[in-house]
Amino acid sequence: MAFFTSEYECKLDTKGRIVLPAKIKANLPEVSTNELVIRRGFEPNLILYPMVEYKKMHHKISSLSEFNPEQRKLKRTFFRSITQVELDNANRINVPRQMLAHARIGKEALLIGTGSYIEMWNPEVFDRHMINDADEYSALAQKFLDG
Repeated sequence: MAFFTSEYECKLDTKGRIVLPAKIKANLPEVSTNELVIRRGFEPNLILYPMVEYKKMHHKISSLSEFNPEQRKLKRTFFRSITQVELDNANRINVPRQMLAHARIGKEALLIGTGSYIEMWNPEVFDRHMINDADEYSALAQKFLDG
């Protein structure tokens, strides 16, 4: 099982490639060390899954009914929003241009470990999606983690 934490400032080259930090690379499951799936996030960000974690999500989505209009719509939107990538010998992944545009990522990206997957953000956009108030952070922790 993958376990990603922390945040990492990264730069993209002119071809849209980003080098995965060594700590992220070290936490990739051995069974899918070079294979990742990128998904457009619900916010203006990207989600990077190791293949083993993506397969869990894939199973859930693909088991939805093709006869239910809402489930069909979810499946269509989900599968349209993903792409499979591989790490090259320099530990880089090539992020498709349309995905970078979705996340408003230019030359710099922020990678955030969130447990079993990694979020990729434009650093300026990320700040608007963070909890900056200690009381709000405490209240949410209590709401979702206490009891």
